[in-house]
Amino acid sequence: MSNELKYTILGMMSGTSLDGLDLSLCQFNYKNCKWDYKILESKTIAYSIQEKDWLQSLEKGSKAELNSGDISFGKYLGEKAKEFITTSSFNPPDAIASHGHTIFHKPEVGITFQAGRGNEIANATGIKTICDFRQKDVSLGGQGAPLVPIGDLLLFNDSKCCLNLGGFANVSVKSGNGITAFDICPVNYVLNFLSKKEGFDFDESGDMSRSGIIDRELLNQLNEISFYQSQPPKSLSREWVEEIIYPILKKNNSSTIDQMSTFTEHIAFQISRNLVPNEKTLVTGGGAYNTFLIELISDKTSNEILIGSAELIEFKEAMIFAFLGALYLSRQNNCLASVTGAKRDSIGGIQLYPNQLIK
Repeated sequence: MSNELKYTILGMMSGTSLDGLDLSLCQFNYKNCKWDYKILESKTIAYSIQEKDWLQSLEKGSKAELNSGDISFGKYLGEKAKEFITTSSFNPPDAIASHGHTIFHKPEVGITFQAGRGNEIANATGIKTICDFRQKDVSLGGQGAPLVPIGDLLLFNDSKCCLNLGGFANVSVKSGNGITAFDICPVNYVLNFLSKKEGFDFDESGDMSRSGIIDRELLNQLNEISFYQSQPPKSLSREWVEEIIYPILKKNNSSTIDQMSTFTEHIAFQISRNLVPNEKTLVTGGGAYNTFLIELISDKTSNEILIGSAELIEFKEAMIFAFLGALYLSRQNNCLASVTGAKRDSIGGIQLYPNQLIK
């Protein structure tokens, strides 16, 4: 491998909270065995109500409907990537790295599926596309998640802990030249679910949660869930929330606002249990804008909580999927066994090329 490498890659990410499609055009440089990055241009394309409903319907579709949805969403991603690249002030990227949208994630039975067929993206844009980053790790006995920690390890050297507050909370903890990482608990996936009952897509700044009263009985039920006692590697999924969390909330008689307040307290408590004390902690993900949650985390820890820039909060995951693409192209491991529990580190992803006319 060359001692100096340079890639420009478009990262694409659709999260479980269905906020929208994140696109981030990034430049990565490799020199003297170190990587650095620069986010050149980013954009979020919000999903319409119809698009959200359609993506959610794929979870319950037949095999034929799932296959059709995979193709259709791939065409959608290809169309949006082409629009982004065409209107960008920068040159077209060397590659596209797409996470797609997770429909199923059951690593315990060897299943993970992200919709958004890469061939459709490659053909729509004329640019080679890397996708399907999780499947290889799952085939090696890993969780296929989280994938962001490789970026935390190689791109963010100043913080001992990196905490992401997205659909789920996950943390990366660096030790020496290595890293451990795991999912902690649901965050926006549940809070947004509750917000919608009040007629809002999300709880801006955590204001609704702040106004509620904590239900101690509900809080104890949540904190006693067995997942929180298990040791890493471990990851969470939509299926787990629907099987474990939603039934607890459904049986509870508190108001929706009080449930939101209680669940926010639950999130802060679980996070406080999993941070290394007295260390700098970089916080990113949409939950970083939830000032009520950040206040609770700060109150429960001795850590220096560092909120990332708006650019990093909103586009870190898309940027790191672009980075996974850079690692793939340079033939460096982009999935860590210390994080996922797989048999070994691996280079996850499949590279697909656009159709070319043979002359």
